[in-house]
Amino acid sequence: MTTIIYRIDDEAMLDEIRELWEALNQHHGQVSEKFKSHYENFSFESRKRTLLLKAKNGRLRIEVAVDQESMENVGYCISRIEFSGDAEMESIYVEENYRGLGIGELLLSNAINWMDEMGAHTKTVSVVVGNEKAFGFYQRFGFYPRKMQLEQIK
Repeated sequence: MTTIIYRIDDEAMLDEIRELWEALNQHHGQVSEKFKSHYENFSFESRKRTLLLKAKNGRLRIEVAVDQESMENVGYCISRIEFSGDAEMESIYVEENYRGLGIGELLLSNAINWMDEMGAHTKTVSVVVGNEKAFGFYQRFGFYPRKMQLEQIK
């Protein structure tokens, strides 16, 4: 049986999730037909800069799931809460070989608990178009589609 340990910190852990984030970005590029080029050109450094800016407007929390035997990072969740009380689950990913073990559920549950402890009044998560199969996962935690944002492609 696989033993998973969890590590929690702030934006100082961003570089540790780079490979996992890149796998998520590649997945988004595969499922998002109209925005494939966006994900092909979206770099970790760009995403990191955005997250660091967001961290200045509140708090950022990163939790990493680590396979205790191999000591490899196998999943992560980035969540944030702004000083206004608006909170967002920024990014979550679990390696395919580790799915179905409850890692994603624990990561998201822990992020929600942290948001509640921090006094969040609004919690959101964005799902990439093409990845609607993730809706069922988020609905188990009370997240439902509220609005759709359209973006012009040139």
